[in-house]
Amino acid sequence: MQVQDTPEEWRVVATTTPFKGNKTSVRTDEVVMPDGSVHRRDYQVHPGSVAVLALDEEDRVVVLRQYRHPVRQRLWEIPAGLLDVPGENPLHAAQRELYEEAHVKAEDWRVLADVYTTPGGCDEAVRIFLARDLAEAEGERFEVAEEEADMELARVPLSELVRGVLAGELHNSCLVVGVLSLAAARAGDGLDALRPALAPWPARPFEA
Repeated sequence: MQVQDTPEEWRVVATTTPFKGNKTSVRTDEVVMPDGSVHRRDYQVHPGSVAVLALDEEDRVVVLRQYRHPVRQRLWEIPAGLLDVPGENPLHAAQRELYEEAHVKAEDWRVLADVYTTPGGCDEAVRIFLARDLAEAEGERFEVAEEEADMELARVPLSELVRGVLAGELHNSCLVVGVLSLAAARAGDGLDALRPALAPWPARPFEA
């Protein structure tokens, strides 16, 4: 048996959008089940995101500490952001987020993992990149606001982040998936075997 997610779409007989926000919305679908019954499914519609695990020459990861109101916690995270434009190249978006949030650029980019963050209640898809050969970005720092104005920036050894994830001390999904994927890649075929930065992404198709 091949263990691989596959596309499938059950019939929807009615759809409404009871809420529209600035970046996301809530959709209600009436979905036909395999037994023929119809049930309502409410979920958040999301444009998609990118995240960057930026690894420096000392095996440290660029991380941010930011307040997240829905969970009432200040979380350690890796740089991340929305795909602001439909069809946007995710690599370009990731490079933008690394610059805006950490004022860092990278020469070597690979795909670490593609994930659905909450597939039972949201269609958000995230592509997590590995960025290496880091350097300080040119020009002035990007001006931040709201929660980002209170962010802390640090570089933490990868081994310490892996320990924190397994100890239940770190909870941000992109950070968790990113650091464990990197550790698994190293233990497996190595980082050169990772997918290229412009690998196809069926969840959010884009033009290279």
